[in-house]
Amino acid sequence: MTDAPPFELLPGAADSPVILHVPHSAREIPIAVRAGIVLGDEELARELDHITDAHTAEIAERAAGWAGITPWRFVNRLSRLVVDPERFPDEREEMLAVGMGAVYTRTTHGGVLRRDDVDATPLVERYFEPYARAMARAVADRLDTTGRAVIIDVHSYPSRRLPYELHGEGPRPPVCLGTDSFHTPPALLDAAREAFGETEPDTPFGGTYVPLEFYGKRPEVSALMVEIRRDTYMTEPGGPAGTGLERLGEALAGLVDAVSR
Repeated sequence: MTDAPPFELLPGAADSPVILHVPHSAREIPIAVRAGIVLGDEELARELDHITDAHTAEIAERAAGWAGITPWRFVNRLSRLVVDPERFPDEREEMLAVGMGAVYTRTTHGGVLRRDDVDATPLVERYFEPYARAMARAVADRLDTTGRAVIIDVHSYPSRRLPYELHGEGPRPPVCLGTDSFHTPPALLDAAREAFGETEPDTPFGGTYVPLEFYGKRPEVSALMVEIRRDTYMTEPGGPAGTGLERLGEALAGLVDAVSR
């Protein structure tokens, strides 16, 4: 596994307020980071199958191509096993308790990924902080240009609960819509329900991603997490995409168009 650009901002239309954020679609792990992971190659490949939101970058790409007003896309090009850009370094205790803060120490099944005494600081400084600053700049640019920013997080989740899930006992709908009481206005949630059809809010995952400098402060920044159940578009756990990918790309494009107007 070679070193790769950590992330990429793909420009959309100048008047688009929408950023499709794709944080967990990649499997790439730089060689230097791989050295700190204790799993063998086969074990690591299996873990990547379970933890990666496979093909979500392709869903976002198709949505961008089909949308009437092309959204911007911010895509993580490295695996979340390097750092998870949506888990802040001071992540709440419940995620740290399962070894899944900004730098994971445990696998999806509770096995050891890194030693518990790993120094996360170099990974946070090298990968997490530049990502967070770049995403914040992307949001600020949309605010400055259009007066608002709409962050749509594009994720996927397994059809069956994995051991690391802390709140996975509830329904597992085809599309879970993660919301925030401050940053998810009713119109955004309604547009997502209209676009995707069968959805449930905040089950089995809840919340949204907003850069910290805007979180709870700027209502002009709205956000929604779209969690797509993997069996609706791919072979689980880490297999190829199926015909559902095209349908989901169209649905996401419909959501982009609805909130771009």
